[in-house]
Amino acid sequence: MKQQDRVFEAQKICSQYMERGDSQMDELRALDREVKRPAILFASCFGTLGALLLGSGMSLILTDLPVWLEINRPMFPGMLLGILGITMMAVNLPIYQSILKNRRVQYAAQIQSLSQKIMQG
Repeated sequence: MKQQDRVFEAQKICSQYMERGDSQMDELRALDREVKRPAILFASCFGTLGALLLGSGMSLILTDLPVWLEINRPMFPGMLLGILGITMMAVNLPIYQSILKNRRVQYAAQIQSLSQKIMQG
């Protein structure tokens, strides 16, 4: 192993045991997560619910589930659930983008200020 490789390996191991203070970069990453997390969480939950509704509607129409649930005419409720699920999934992306845009506007000044401090040294 070359001396340069040993030094790199030693620095890598040493950095794992050093105490890390709250740096400006960590704060910037935290702000970025704070901006994106609510939009991602909403889109994930809303999209999953839409997919479940679509699947439930399809199950009502295509399987023997209505017999077990004692539903005489499953076509209408199945179509209603399916259309509701498709609609939810279709509007999920625009809602996600709207939430993200509003959060970016809300945090823009803080993030830009901190970014400028980091870039200037």
